Parts: sequence; structure tokens; C-alpha cells
Amino acid sequence: MFSSCRTCGTVFELRRVGESLSVIGGMGFTLQERQVLGIHGLLPPCYRDQDKQMQLIRLNIDKYQEPINKYTYLMGLLERNEKLFFRFLSENVEDMMPIVYTPTVGLACQNYGLILRNPRGLFITIHDKGNVLEILNNWPENEVKAIVVTDGERILGLGDLGAYGMGIPVGKLALFTVLAKVDPRQCLPITLDVGTNNQQLLDDPFYIGLRQRRVTGREYDEFIDEFMQACVKRFGRNCLIQFEDFGNHNAFRLLDKYRNEYCTFNDDIQGTAAVCVAGVLASLRATKTRLSDHLIVFQGAGEASLGIAELCVKAMKTEGTSDADARSKIWLVDSKGLIVKNRPEGGISEHKAKFAHNRAPIKTLTEVVKTLKPSILIGAAAIGGAFTTEILQTMAANNKQPVIFALSNPTSKAECTAEAAYTHTNGTCIFASGSPFPPFTHNGKTHYPGQGNNAYIFPGLALGVISAGIRHVDEDLFLLSAKVRLYCIKSYRIDLSSSKLAEPLLILRTLYPKTCWSLADIVTEKDLDMGSLYPPLKTIQDCSLKIAVKIVEAAYKTGIASVLPEPDDIEAYIKSLLYDYHYSPAIPKVYEWPTKL
Repeated sequence: MFSSCRTCGTVFELRRVGESLSVIGGMGFTLQERQVLGIHGLLPPCYRDQDKQMQLIRLNIDKYQEPINKYTYLMGLLERNEKLFFRFLSENVEDMMPIVYTPTVGLACQNYGLILRNPRGLFITIHDKGNVLEILNNWPENEVKAIVVTDGERILGLGDLGAYGMGIPVGKLALFTVLAKVDPRQCLPITLDVGTNNQQLLDDPFYIGLRQRRVTGREYDEFIDEFMQACVKRFGRNCLIQFEDFGNHNAFRLLDKYRNEYCTFNDDIQGTAAVCVAGVLASLRATKTRLSDHLIVFQGAGEASLGIAELCVKAMKTEGTSDADARSKIWLVDSKGLIVKNRPEGGISEHKAKFAHNRAPIKTLTEVVKTLKPSILIGAAAIGGAFTTEILQTMAANNKQPVIFALSNPTSKAECTAEAAYTHTNGTCIFASGSPFPPFTHNGKTHYPGQGNNAYIFPGLALGVISAGIRHVDEDLFLLSAKVRLYCIKSYRIDLSSSKLAEPLLILRTLYPKTCWSLADIVTEKDLDMGSLYPPLKTIQDCSLKIAVKIVEAAYKTGIASVLPEPDDIEAYIKSLLYDYHYSPAIPKVYEWPTKL
């Protein structure tokens, strides 16, 4: 017999194996609960409340030295006691987020066949084509509001990990709950297994996925179409579908194909863009400039770089810059060199072509930096060490305060370390990274590098979309999220009535004046002085709520909310939907009637 205590979050299992009887669960059940549930005697007599259990979790996890062992321990805790897992993470965000997500999750994915115990989520294979809805019907929860789905082709900067990529949807959705308090029963991780082109995995005796080369072309597209349609049939049109770590050749076209038909977004393209642009906009406070005053060079022209570039264009246009002028300030470098028109090597896709300029080709990033003299350098190509000493020194020579973003994950793929950035720019750079780096002291000043993690954006965005029942995730919501997060502060305001706004964005027009205060108490001048472009991780839950509130306000003002009527108090309404990490009674309240009726 299997039972799940939904109120306390502890899973307990009564399973007869021959004559043996085992109980899986914690000691958080009271004596009365144990008696009523029929588990009295199956646990030690000691009762531990959740606070005591939290202390024990800390003692246990501190025994592990290697992050991967901490990850495995926490995933085991998630299976045993969901509420305790989420409370522990929520109260230890700064040191636990790098364990349950980047950079440790990358190593976990690489070793998923060895550490997997109890699978979470759904594995839907290409062999299930024609029966995807039946697979979704096997999921026991009916009120799913958010799906994170991957096909495992481009996991972080690690490449094709096939079914091992399931660690990404599981980790992302855990952060939905930890950072935005989305009910975990409303979250569904999914891996679409169409095979893998990673020969090492195909030869791995412990590989958990299909042992075949990837299916592509028409069959692949029909499979994805069926999946999207089945999600709507099973969970409704309001169900948010977040695409994660698809290959570049599929990511853009699937986003273009589905964005106006489904409630969907691609976190690698749009989420990364929002959090990076938020950091860039925050850097403007230190440089006392406008974004359109800068020239930006990207190392990489994949999903992340192109997503960031497009959102930078939108941000510049809110300053009054034309689309053409905005694009002229953005340059991209891929594996064949600088992206320019009529490049002999070719390799310029439709999305890259929007940033192809008229000039002679340049082969290397070093020469690009020397020739174009960018003031902002952004890396998102997963080429570890791409920002060499020479490049960093050149950035410092050409700029008083060069802005340098090394966004690639995991840490081994970072374009440079924080130490290298500060050392080779003599401490003058404004630095952020995709993976966490420790503080670094240079010339007597300690710098605290900010981590440009998508977790600053996607949990709050998801909470807002779910709360309002938004059916299409508009691009402007990401710019709004970025500005709520790091741009709309007391010391940096834009007059939205200005005639300089060449293309006013409706959502920003209605909400921007109200968001100017939202980061004043989160990103302080002291934070910027220390070199951090992002709010401290300990404030990220409050930030997620603020993003959600602004998105819901935008949804009702622009008529895209489907949850009616509009709440009188939007923040109170959202809070009423939030998941509670704490235990509540595992049994109904018991009361007595009079002895005589």
C-alpha cells in the first residue's frame, strides 16, 4: 500500500515484501497522526518537528565535501520529504542553489545514469509518437500549470546528453517552487527522447535513454507538434510550456512556430536575454551612460547571444534609438569569425543575418576587440578561456570601465574567471558571470562578482503567467522583468511620455512608472560599489514576487489575463496561491458530538 501525505509533504510507504513491512518517511508525524495513519510502531518513538529536521539536514549535508554528493543527498530528500526539501532550499538559497542547479546540475546530468534513484517527471520517446496524450494521462496530477521540457540536445555548455538531460527540467522546476513558491504538484518535468548523437552515451552501459541516433526532420517536427497539442488537451491552454536546452537549429524555429499559438517561451533565448540585459542595464548606473552609447560584441551567436542581442535592441529603442541604429551597435562573433554581410565562409542563418554588417571579415575575437573597441563584451559560446589576457587588457585599455559578461555554464566553460577579469583589467571592469565565482580582492579592494543566473527571471515570470492565466508570453514581458529586476530604480528614470520613444511598448507604458521603486531596496549603491550587478541571492524570492505582481498588473491592464474577475489586491491574490513549505496536520481535525443525540 502506498500513501502520500499531501499536507506534511512526507511520503510514507507501507509495502509488504514477503512478511516484511517497511516505512519510508520522516519522524515529523505526531503520535496521534501515527496512530490514525496506521504507522505507529513503524517509526522510532522520537518526534522531530520541522525545525529540528532542518538542523539535521544541515548537519548531514555539511558532511559532504563534493557538490555532486550534496546534490545526490538533496535529491534523495526531495523524494522522502518534499516540504522539508523546499523549505531547506528556500532558507539556504545562497549556498544551495549552486548545488541543485548550475554549476553542479551539469555534472549531475553527465552522471545521471549512476545517480538516478526515483525518476521525477515523464520520459516521452519518439516511439510513443501517436500516443503522447496517453503518456501525459499517466501523470497523476491534473492541475499542472507549468511544464519544463527538453530534448537533451544542448545541455548547458555540455552538448548532447540525451535522456541524461532530465536533470535540467527537474532542477528548473525545483527553482519554481524554491524561488517563487509555485506548488510542485503544478509542475511537470519532461524529457522528449528522440535519441542522441553522443557516441559516448550510446556506448554507456548505464545510459537510460534510447540507443539510437537522433530523429530529425519531418518525423521530429510531427512529434513536437503532437506533444504541444497533447499538453493543451491534457492540461489546458493556460499551461506554461518552457523549452529548455534544445539545439540551436531547433530552438529558434520552434519558438517562432509556437510562441503565438501556445503559452510558451524558450528560457535559453528569452530568459537568458532578460537576466543579461538586466545586468547590462544595471551597469549603466556605474558608467552613467545609456545603453545606446555602447558598442556590444558577443562571443557566440547561438540561442543565448541572439536572444540577448534582440532584447538589447528593444531596450535601446525605448531610449529613442531606431531599430537600424540599435542593430549597428551590436556585433557577433561565431566559430567562423565576425558576422558580416557576404562573409566568404558563410554560415549566417536568418537570425544571425539581422546583425550582419557591411565591413571586412575578421577571423578572431582578439582582432575584433582591437578593431571595433567594444565597451561591452558578452560571452555565451561555452568556450572556456575565450576571454584571454590580451582581450581583457585591450578592453581595459579602450574603456575606463569595461563591462564584461562571461555567461557560459558550467564553470569550466566560462569565458574567464572573475579573478582573471579583475586582474587583467586592473580592477576597472564591471563583471558578471553565468556560474558563481567567489569574491576577489585586487589592490586592496574586494569585488563581489554578480551571477547572471536565469533564476533571477524565470520563476517570477512563471508565477505571474500562471497567476493571471496568460496564454501567450509576449517578448515585452521579458523586458519588463529585466527592468523590474535591475533597471527601474529611484536613481534611473525614463519619462515614458517623451517623444523620443520611437516605438512605445504598451506594457512598459502602462507599468513602467510604477516599477521605478521596485529595486531601490534590493540593488543598493553599496552592491554596485562592490561590483555586483544583481540583487543578493537571499533576496531573490522577494524579487520573484515583485516580478509576478508587475506581470499580473500588465496582464489585466492590457487584457491578456484569462483569470477573471481581476483581483482587488493583486499581490494578496498571488500570495494566496503560493506553496507553503511548512507542515500542516496530516489528519483531519477531530471533534466530539454530545453523548446523547
